[in-house]
Amino acid sequence: MQPAYYEDINQIKKKIWLMLNDAVKNRNSQFRIPTFICGDGSNIDGRIVVLRKSDEKNNFVQFHSDIRSDKIEILKKNSSAALLFYDKEEKIQVRLKVKCIINHNNEITKTSWEKTQHISRKCYLVEKGPGTESNVPTSGLKPELDNFDYTKEQSEIGYKNFTVIQCKIKSIEWLYLAAKGHRRARFDLENNKDIWLVP
Repeated sequence: MQPAYYEDINQIKKKIWLMLNDAVKNRNSQFRIPTFICGDGSNIDGRIVVLRKSDEKNNFVQFHSDIRSDKIEILKKNSSAALLFYDKEEKIQVRLKVKCIINHNNEITKTSWEKTQHISRKCYLVEKGPGTESNVPTSGLKPELDNFDYTKEQSEIGYKNFTVIQCKIKSIEWLYLAAKGHRRARFDLENNKDIWLVP
């Protein structure tokens, strides 16, 4: 028996947002860690990010980053990017084309930072930015920080590096793999157009 969303475009939309919303809360969701792809000219790059928020009403998703990350400079030159999600069990692939907004030291970052757990703040305490060359294998942290020997209050210094990337969704592409026949659709949010595609 095929699911309700097999040939119902409105059910597909519901399913996409259910999966995105679940991924924000559920650490076991396969949608929690999508591949984020951005680039400028021939400098195209991808990496795994952790989904931190999904907002169906305003059509955006967001994740956290370090302001010193090389992707920040890329996004300053070209704010267009893509997010790729795949759930092996559900056999669902979702591709988002997005326009990125870099938030640093503003109300959005303050709100997100307050919700960021002690263990997660460690990422923003590295002395040099992500991707900096090193002569030795390193986490980039002082030994006491590497061992979580710091309080939440002491972690506040990391806020200066903390960044929230909001991804305003321009379009969504959905692919469902089924033995009976795959199904594919595109949701053009900029023009409010839903289209079936050949898989």
